[in-house]
Amino acid sequence: MNIPIPAHKKRFTIRVCIAVSQAMHVGFHVYDPRYQNTHYFRRKAYLKRQEKRTIYIPLPVSPEELILTMYNKETGSAEGIDIIDFTIQPMEAPVSWITPEQQRFMDFSIAFAQKAGYAPAGFYDSPDNEFLFQYLPRIVDQYGKELITPARIHRKMPRVQLSQRLFRSYTIPVRVAILSHEGCHWFLNTRSEKTADLCGIRHYLDYGFPKIEAVYAATKIFSQNPHLVGETQVRRTKDIIHFINQYTSKV
Repeated sequence: MNIPIPAHKKRFTIRVCIAVSQAMHVGFHVYDPRYQNTHYFRRKAYLKRQEKRTIYIPLPVSPEELILTMYNKETGSAEGIDIIDFTIQPMEAPVSWITPEQQRFMDFSIAFAQKAGYAPAGFYDSPDNEFLFQYLPRIVDQYGKELITPARIHRKMPRVQLSQRLFRSYTIPVRVAILSHEGCHWFLNTRSEKTADLCGIRHYLDYGFPKIEAVYAATKIFSQNPHLVGETQVRRTKDIIHFINQYTSKV
């Protein structure tokens, strides 16, 4: 089931109420149909037989046009899914206490996140040449072995290396969450992952991005590499999820 949405680069929330005739996992995808790997939202929800559920999809950034797709994850079909109600609610401008420099980094990160799914590898400068993203096919160590990190920032300058292979698989909100984290390492001059985690997630949530995608950003890397997960990573993930659960939006 595909629903075209004329987004016109506006901020809004999709509210869709559905009912299912049988138990199923329903997939919800919101993407730009003009480009590959440009998902603005990706989620699945389990609904019991004849259950009705309202799903809210925050879209603090959008392209000119979007498509919302809903389908049964097991069959790939929309059979048995009925739309009860569908509305688009305007979203107010974000309220944030970040500095002008941090705001410019956030704006640059969001713009890059929207095109990272199809952009070629290379160097990307911010409009004022203040920040630099080096988009690499993959991030490797000195021996040429690929690292699991999707991004890392230089210690002495606002230059971020990004893994194209990993970034292409992420949604746009997850990309923004990762970039916001790296920016906090720079702005706070900290090596602490927890400090950068909570700072980055706060900037991300203040902008209006969905909480569920922030959880995905916190757990995706570790879930893809379970053999590397230890007590430190588990504690870090719990801290992030606790912060997200305690966060109260000002919007």
